[in-house]
Amino acid sequence: MAMSMAVSGEIGISWRLNSKQSFGNVSSRSSRLHVKMSTASSFEEKKKQFTLQKSQEIFNAAKDLMPGGVNSPVRAFNSVGGQPIVFDSVKGSHMWDVDGNEYIDYVGSWGPAIIGHADNQVNAALIETLKKGTSFGAPCLLENVLAEMVITAVPSIEMVRFVSSGTEACMSVLRLARAFTRRPKIIKFDGCYHGHADPLLVKAGSGVATLGLPDSPGVPKAATVDTLTSPYNDLQTIRNLFETYKGEIAAIILEPAVGNAGFIVPKPGFLNALREITNENGALLIFDEVMTGFRLAYGGAQEHFSVTPDLTTLGKVIGGGLPVGAYGGRREIMEMVAPAGPMYQAGTLSGNPLAMTAGIHTLKRLKEPGSYEYLDKITQDLIHGILEAGKRAGHEMSGGYISGMFGFFFTEGPVHSFADAKKSDAAKFGRFYRGMLEEGVYFAPSQFEAGFTSLAHTSEDIEQTIAAAEKVFRQI
Repeated sequence: MAMSMAVSGEIGISWRLNSKQSFGNVSSRSSRLHVKMSTASSFEEKKKQFTLQKSQEIFNAAKDLMPGGVNSPVRAFNSVGGQPIVFDSVKGSHMWDVDGNEYIDYVGSWGPAIIGHADNQVNAALIETLKKGTSFGAPCLLENVLAEMVITAVPSIEMVRFVSSGTEACMSVLRLARAFTRRPKIIKFDGCYHGHADPLLVKAGSGVATLGLPDSPGVPKAATVDTLTSPYNDLQTIRNLFETYKGEIAAIILEPAVGNAGFIVPKPGFLNALREITNENGALLIFDEVMTGFRLAYGGAQEHFSVTPDLTTLGKVIGGGLPVGAYGGRREIMEMVAPAGPMYQAGTLSGNPLAMTAGIHTLKRLKEPGSYEYLDKITQDLIHGILEAGKRAGHEMSGGYISGMFGFFFTEGPVHSFADAKKSDAAKFGRFYRGMLEEGVYFAPSQFEAGFTSLAHTSEDIEQTIAAAEKVFRQI
């Protein structure tokens, strides 16, 4: 059976289902590829026009081509229900799907789009870099430039190694911690997600929680036997673990502010206590700042909370929307990494010129005066407006924010751990989520994910979002 359709009226894509796939009839006329900024239309008009017919057709075909129809599980909308959305274009703080619906975006490609989608200056720099090539598989000057920017900004980092994903960064930093300390065990926290490497896919929140799986099949016991877990914000369990496994624990790894169990902040003194405990026991403290790096502050969560770890992982923002990851820390530890030392790690696309360029120009924009003050102001207005609207409509709600990162739960709270987060009314969140889509607002399709604002979000975006929330809260 053949199926053919036009995507967003701009690019024609044809394929034949249940047989070899073929793509054709791709129009490259630039006059038809420009982003169409919508005129001011009321939320009611948007709702009347809201349809996901093309998304449904494309997604139905995708399920025959890719597991679950997606390349990352949360995109399948399993935890919120309804039709997954297939997007066509992004610009600034807005996104457009293949059906022509427009959304105010609070996902930001899961965090990287901190200065806004498809920024003109970043795009122009990428085009110039693209002319020279996409990947050298060899050193380039741009690696030095971004490395120096990262080292200057992040308190814990004296040397850095670029990789291609957050998962790769976290996997590598564990190997480094074990190599440096010559100890086997790692402590992680329930609900903290550090990528899908086997040793870290234990009580990992985020996508695992979304799927309702305690862990992932296919992870052998041998891979996780040295992974110890503790509830987030629970210092007594940490002390007990160090007492039980004295001299065996290489490191503690955590999200200094959790983004993968919803948005959860550390209790006052929690991070400082972890710093003291690791120092006392000869273990390393690792901050996974793939989400929080350059988002909570220019120097990340460690700058915001004034706690310096031994090692840090980064991603998302430092690639400006292109695939990237990094790990770094004290020089004496990083010099264990090959070829300076014996701990092996490598990557063909690591430090590729496109990711380096996007990262450099993104960080330059963030360094401009007033950037983080602006992020703080609009995020505060957003989360306060949503929480107040929800409570006025009679819903139990809690939530919070730091700079350009936020979250809210359908529970009275407080939420200090993943166990607390799971008390949230996930079914109600699903109804709220689908209602907000129809009102032109795109949040992460899971209760267990943080939200993100950007420098491109305007006060009008925030006002429209709160107005939409007021309406949906009354309906659910």
